[in-house]
Amino acid sequence: MSDTLIVDKKGHIAVITMNNPPANTWTVSSLNQLVSMIEALNQDEQIYSLVLKSSNEKFFCAGADLNLFADSDRTIARDMARSFGEAFEALSQFRGVSIAAINGWAMGGGLEVALACDLRVAEEHVQMALPEAKVGLLPCAGGTQNLTMLVGEGWAKRMILCGERVTAPKALDIGLIEEMVPSGKSLERAMEMAEQVGEQSPKAVAACKQLIQSNRTRHWNQGYMLERELFVDLFHTQDQKEGVNAFLSKRKAEWKNR
Repeated sequence: MSDTLIVDKKGHIAVITMNNPPANTWTVSSLNQLVSMIEALNQDEQIYSLVLKSSNEKFFCAGADLNLFADSDRTIARDMARSFGEAFEALSQFRGVSIAAINGWAMGGGLEVALACDLRVAEEHVQMALPEAKVGLLPCAGGTQNLTMLVGEGWAKRMILCGERVTAPKALDIGLIEEMVPSGKSLERAMEMAEQVGEQSPKAVAACKQLIQSNRTRHWNQGYMLERELFVDLFHTQDQKEGVNAFLSKRKAEWKNR
């Protein structure tokens, strides 16, 4: 198994480390590995959240290796686009909560993998961009869609059509990230947020995430109906009974993810 991605489990938190020096570029192999990791974590009832981080102090991730596209090979382009899409969609559909700890430059597919996470924490020196059009390409791993949903059409066009790079303060201002922290503190803060997730019922969190993300493809009225259905479905879980009774007994709930 390649070590370009490393997964460690710390209690109810899975930490995935991108480890492909010098800039953590993605390959078909590492993208496929990400899919396998997410599938395995989805089956692990003890994992409630996921933190994505970099082993590199300068780069969070620089995206794809452009050497792959130098010969204009459409077969390679098609394979890479499919692999990127499958990997980052799998990350987006992770059962629990995913948090990107952005400690360095996040460019192209490096920003797209952060966009596929539920939450983003970036260090104050970080810069982010989707510069694919500068080399005759476009973001093909969800970037055009996820960025627009987060920051709106105007800023998505500035970043993609004008190639504008944003700093961490600007990213916070436009809603690209949820929190900015001092340099060296992104992992610590991401882990704190992951611990907060563990205080909630994992079954309830998974249902809430499904509802929030359903707004991307469903009409509001369908979302309202699904919300009521999933609320009732939680009464089939052990965690629902545990949560309510723990609150009434003034004790901390002990979640089983069942």
